[in-house]
Amino acid sequence: MTNWQKSSISGNSNQCIEVRAADDGMIEIRESDTAEIIVRTTPQKWDAFVKGVQAGEFDHFVDL
Repeated sequence: MTNWQKSSISGNSNQCIEVRAADDGMIEIRESDTAEIIVRTTPQKWDAFVKGVQAGEFDHFVDL
């Protein structure tokens, strides 16, 4: 299992999302302040989500 990774933009904050690849190939996601709750998804769904973020599809959720 790989180590949890978070965005470098988060710095040392505990208010971030962390992600890692599990041994079974699934992608695991958690919030750093509630690390005991883990959401799992497929690499294909994670890839679609990341591409959506990169395309700006979720920008309206960010308070600019």
